[in-house]
Amino acid sequence: MSGSKAKKPQAISNRTLFSVISASSVGTLIEWYDFYIFGSLAAILSSQFFPKDNPTAALLSTLATFAAGFVVRPFGALVFGRLGDLVGRKYTFLVTLVLMGGSTFAIGLIPGYATIGFWAPLLVLLLRLIQGLALGGEYGGAATYVAEYAPEGRRGYYTSFIQTTATLGLFVSLGVILLTRESLGVDKFSDWGWRVPFLLSILLVAVSIVIRLRMAESPLFSKLKTEGNLSKNPLAESFGKKQNLKMVLLALFGATAGQGVIWYTGQFYALSFIQKACNIEFVQSNTIVAIALLAATPLFVVFGGLSDRIGRKGIMLAGMALGVLTYRPIYDKMYSLADVSQKQEFTDAQTINRTLAKQENGDLIMTMTTTHFYAGGLVAKDIEKSVTSSNATNAPTKPEITKAVTLPTGSFWLMVLLIFVQVVYVTMVYGPIAAFLVELFPTRIRYTSMSLPYHIGNGIFGGLTPFIATALVATATKANDAVPGSVAKPYLEGLWYPMLVAGVCFVIGLLYLNNKSYSTADD
Repeated sequence: MSGSKAKKPQAISNRTLFSVISASSVGTLIEWYDFYIFGSLAAILSSQFFPKDNPTAALLSTLATFAAGFVVRPFGALVFGRLGDLVGRKYTFLVTLVLMGGSTFAIGLIPGYATIGFWAPLLVLLLRLIQGLALGGEYGGAATYVAEYAPEGRRGYYTSFIQTTATLGLFVSLGVILLTRESLGVDKFSDWGWRVPFLLSILLVAVSIVIRLRMAESPLFSKLKTEGNLSKNPLAESFGKKQNLKMVLLALFGATAGQGVIWYTGQFYALSFIQKACNIEFVQSNTIVAIALLAATPLFVVFGGLSDRIGRKGIMLAGMALGVLTYRPIYDKMYSLADVSQKQEFTDAQTINRTLAKQENGDLIMTMTTTHFYAGGLVAKDIEKSVTSSNATNAPTKPEITKAVTLPTGSFWLMVLLIFVQVVYVTMVYGPIAAFLVELFPTRIRYTSMSLPYHIGNGIFGGLTPFIATALVATATKANDAVPGSVAKPYLEGLWYPMLVAGVCFVIGLLYLNNKSYSTADD
C-alpha cells in the first residue's frame, strides 16, 4: 500500500488548504457557539426553566442539563464516526450542523417553567441531548477533514486552527449575550431577551451550510474509496481489534480526559466561579472571561505548530501539570479579589434605594443597597426583591436577594490575568490534541476511532466539570454551615475533581505516551 501513497504536500496548494480550514472552522465555530450559549446563560436559564424557590437546586439542575449534552457526545461519536468512515467526512458533518442549529433555535422557542411547568425542563433536556449527539459527530469530522488535507509534519499547525473554534465559539457566545443584554436592558434580557442568542443561531447555520456544500471530500478518504479499501465495519475494526482498542484507551486516559478537565475548568468553571462564588456583576464577569479568551486564542496555533517540532506529549502534559499545581492558589486569589468580608467598609458612601412597582400578583418592593469598600473602589450591591399583595391580609413572600460585586480597575485586570493564565493551560493541552488523535489511527477508521476517546474525555470527564465542581462546593459549604470551620475554604473544594483527573492522566501519559508523531502507514 505504501507504493501508492498520496503525495499531499505537493498536490495541494496553500490556498486550497486554507480554504478547507476556513470552511471547516466556520461551521465548527458555529456549532460550539450553539453548544455553549446554554452554559454561558446557565444562571438565567436556571430561573426560566426550573422552579425559583431553591436557586441552588435550580442552578445545579441547569448545569446537569448542560452536562447531559456532554454525556451523550460519545454516542454521537459512534453514530456519526461510523457514518463518516462509511460515506465520507463532508456529508456527515453537514448533518451534524443541521441537527445542532435546529436544536439551538428550538431552545429559544420553549416557554418557561411558569407557563408549561415540567414540560419546559424536559424539552430543554431533549434538545440538549440532540445537541450533544450532533457535536459528537462534528469535531471528529472537522479535525479529520483538515488533517487529511494537511501535509505530514505540519498537522499540528494546520489542525490547531480547528482547535481555536471551541474557544472562539465560547467568545462569540459571550459577545452576543453581552451585546443583546446591553441593547435590551437587564429586565427585558432576563425576561425574554436571553432567547435572542439562541434564535440567531439559525442564520449562522444557514451561512455555514452554504459554505460546506461547496467543499470537496477529503483526498485521503477519496483515495481509499477509489481503491475499494473503505472499512466495512468501522466500529468492529476500531474497538474489536486489540491493538487499536489499546490506542483508544491510551488516548483517553493518557491525554483527552486530562485535556477535557483543563479545558472546562479554565473557561467554563472559571466563569461560573466568578459569577456565583465571587458574585461579580454579570457584564463585568463575562467581559473578564471574553478578554482572557481573546488574548490567549492565538496560542492554540503557537502550541499546535510547536508540537510539530518538539512533539505533542511534552506540551500537553505540561499544561495538565500546571493546572494541578496552580489551580488552588489561582482560585484563592480570584476569590480574595471580590471577598468583601475581608475589606473595610466605607460607611459614609453607603446608599439605599427603594422602589415600588405594581405586579399582577401584588406590589413588588425592591431595595438596592450599594456599599463601597477601601479596596481601590470595590463596590457591592445587594438587591432585595419581595412581593407583597395589595390585600393587607396577605403576608409578603420570602425576599429574593441578588448580590453583585463590581471590581475596581486594578482588580479587574488582575482577574483577567488569572483567567488568561488558565486559558494558556487550555491552549497547551488542546492545541496539539487534534493532530495527536488523528495520527494515532489509520484513515479507514480514523473518524470513528479518534472521535470516541475525544468525546469521552471532553464530554464525560470535561463536560461534567462545572456540575461536579459546583456540587462539591455546595456540599462543602453546607458542611461548613453545620459545623463552622470544618472546611477551611469551601469555595476551593470544587477544584479537587479536575486536579485529580488531570493528575492521573499526567502520570499515565508520562509513562505510556511517546513524544513523537504517530504517523500512520496508509497516509
